[in-house]
Amino acid sequence: MHQLITLPTLHPIYMQLLDSLDIGIHVVNHEGTSVIYNKRMSEMEDMDKKDVLNKNIMDIFLFNSEEESRLLQALHKGSIRKNAKQTYFTYKGQEITTINNTYPLIHEGLIIGAVEIAKDITKLERLSRVTSLEKVGAKFTFDQIIGNSRAIVEVIENAKKATRTTSSVLIIGETGTGKELFAQSIHSGSDRSSKPFISQNCAALPDTLIESILFGTVKGAFTGATEHPGLFEQANGGTLMLDEINSLSATLQAKLLRAIQEKTIRRIGDTKDRPIDVRILATMNEDPLRAIQKNNLREDLYYRLSVVSIVIPPLKKRKEDIFSLVEHFIMKYNSRFQLNVPGVSEEIKNLFLEYDWPGNVRELEHMIEGAMNLINYDEQIDFSHLPTHVRTKFPLYELPTVSTQPVLEGSPPKPLQKYMEDAEKVYVEQILKQNNGNITQAAKDLGLSRQSLQYRIKKLHILMRKA
Repeated sequence: MHQLITLPTLHPIYMQLLDSLDIGIHVVNHEGTSVIYNKRMSEMEDMDKKDVLNKNIMDIFLFNSEEESRLLQALHKGSIRKNAKQTYFTYKGQEITTINNTYPLIHEGLIIGAVEIAKDITKLERLSRVTSLEKVGAKFTFDQIIGNSRAIVEVIENAKKATRTTSSVLIIGETGTGKELFAQSIHSGSDRSSKPFISQNCAALPDTLIESILFGTVKGAFTGATEHPGLFEQANGGTLMLDEINSLSATLQAKLLRAIQEKTIRRIGDTKDRPIDVRILATMNEDPLRAIQKNNLREDLYYRLSVVSIVIPPLKKRKEDIFSLVEHFIMKYNSRFQLNVPGVSEEIKNLFLEYDWPGNVRELEHMIEGAMNLINYDEQIDFSHLPTHVRTKFPLYELPTVSTQPVLEGSPPKPLQKYMEDAEKVYVEQILKQNNGNITQAAKDLGLSRQSLQYRIKKLHILMRKA
């Protein structure tokens, strides 16, 4: 069992075996450092092995706290979870949903690591969220888009102009920037606002499924097929939003282009064309020109969809809007949780301006919601309420408390050298604790070499927690 803990000792044949499995496998050692990460897990989470192996799990995934990591729960508490659903974010801001089996690895009565075996259900989770096969109205308007930065105001003004026509619109932005918010606002501000707004996520769904969802079926088209209108027909007179359009196959992109150009669709198994009056709003989370180069997007479809192009800036490009968003989310969750949180501390404001927000506005909202689950009724959000992965990236915001009380008259003053040593010990102990005793990562946070930190640990008589 010890051999499973250190990757170099794992025989290459065993690693090939793990890489051939159609399930994800992730193993961490006693420090929470990733030591095994197979090919399927890498594909599921869209992360290279080099970005995961030999790194602490809290530095890789955007959990609000260690309690949200099943691996760390297994490692620190011996928890066993079977067939448990989990949704989380990678450090790239990508949302992942899996069904997991998580176990501690025990040797001679001690927990020496943890393993997670995962099956990807992200596609099914996305499909369950869509408004598929139901006519719904848009919930959002431009008044609900928060921000006064020049970057976002310009985008809002351009999007408002798009409400005057029926031209197709291509909305481009990273995950979590609010692409559907803009799409719904365009629909709500248009003459089609009283008609259906239907949203469909196209990401990585099987061609046969997405084709029948979009274009509909006739009875007998295939085994079990019934007479059913597709989303184009259901959205007739209104708006159809196609999310992650670049995920469609080239064949379906060609059929979509034909439907947009000819304003007709043909159900699967049918012999006649049906007229449609639908405005298309498409979204992408990557540069369309790069998608064309990678053959993920047909060039002719791009030009048809991008009659109007709207590029939503990531949150790191509009940081002056952060505090308006923070205020909005605090008000939202004050109401929902029956709290009276007044805001965030000054140190948190500075931290938020430094953070790069890989998950964008969605990540900011989740961070505020998570903090308000840990807070007292009227307490201000401070550093201690932030998720662990953020706290470990900003250790200087959690400075140790060293006594600044004036020396009492008659008591011997503490020599400056002794005072500095005491302060150094407190700070080093704190950084080591934040990194769960990982000397390599703690040394990196402190700006020291590993050897230099080990010297200070010995010099300052710091007791290390045993694994």
